[in-house]
Amino acid sequence: MILGSLRHPIVLAPLAGGPSTPELVAAVSEAGGLGFLAGGYLSAGRLADDIHHVRERTSAPFGVNLFVPGDPGVDERAVESYVRALQPEIDRYHVELGEARFDADGWLEKLALLGEARVPVVSFTFGCPPGDAISTLRGCGSEVWVTVTDVAEALTARDAGVDALVLQGSEAGGHRASWEDRDEGEELGVLALLRLVASQIDLPLVAAGGLSDGAAIAAVLVAGATAAQLGTAFLLSSEAGTDPAHRAAILTDTPTALTRAFTGRRARGLVNRFLRDHTTGAPAAYPQIHRATAPLRAEARRRGDADGFNLWAGQAHRLAQAKPAAEVVHSLSRDARAALERTSAWLQPTPERGAAIMR
Repeated sequence: MILGSLRHPIVLAPLAGGPSTPELVAAVSEAGGLGFLAGGYLSAGRLADDIHHVRERTSAPFGVNLFVPGDPGVDERAVESYVRALQPEIDRYHVELGEARFDADGWLEKLALLGEARVPVVSFTFGCPPGDAISTLRGCGSEVWVTVTDVAEALTARDAGVDALVLQGSEAGGHRASWEDRDEGEELGVLALLRLVASQIDLPLVAAGGLSDGAAIAAVLVAGATAAQLGTAFLLSSEAGTDPAHRAAILTDTPTALTRAFTGRRARGLVNRFLRDHTTGAPAAYPQIHRATAPLRAEARRRGDADGFNLWAGQAHRLAQAKPAAEVVHSLSRDARAALERTSAWLQPTPERGAAIMR
């Protein structure tokens, strides 16, 4: 397993939509973690170029993440109603909406590419790939990981033959990885999800969701994770492609919320004007809403208007540090080790315990 070869139990979350860059991925892997390229939204050709650029920068293992296509069937009337409600945004930014259409995000082309590219790890979000795709990738030498948000998804992924599970708690920034984008059902935090899955499944578990410092990494390792996956913690790294207005917002105390307003799929981001104005009416319609709002969001970014585009961030975003990615990896690992040492003192005789408390 790749996880067993890492110098630090730290995985870079695949940050689709701009922050993911070959430079960031390579820097995390070179530092002893596991970098992940976000394949979502990219063409197969662009993804092939990014894989090449990572390999130019490091010989260390890295991964690629893909979105599993969903059901093209949506409530068309709800989509049309939502699109009409965006007229004030059209007037504000003076751009036309994109076409609210379904597409599979180049699914088959990207699977074919990864069969040839033989990257060390391929992970999947929004669902579990078919068994033949898992077998093909494993036969090419790639480990297959699937992101899950509840025990039922975890059991299904295990039975499909995956090598590891990424457990995404509700604290996570960006899109919810739930296989079905529904409102009902319990939202599990990362620790509860980790313990429930660990009690039933004997696979390597990668914990994700609101983990932004070393103590949080230590917590999930103690709770049974093999590694921690962090995304928001790297958004301020110099190698990340994070928009400047997004970077500035991460450093504020702005709360986060779940919304479908930007893409039609629930995602956690910093609360801004667009999120407040449009969350209530946004239907479950991904990627239709994503395609429709893309020109608005692009224009808002061009203007530096943080109120007009998605500011994905986990609940502990304020803990992110503006450092090069390698420094982030090293400081997270060092702080996690220190937290584990402090905690272990509670199992020692009283003097050591007292010293730990004083620290």
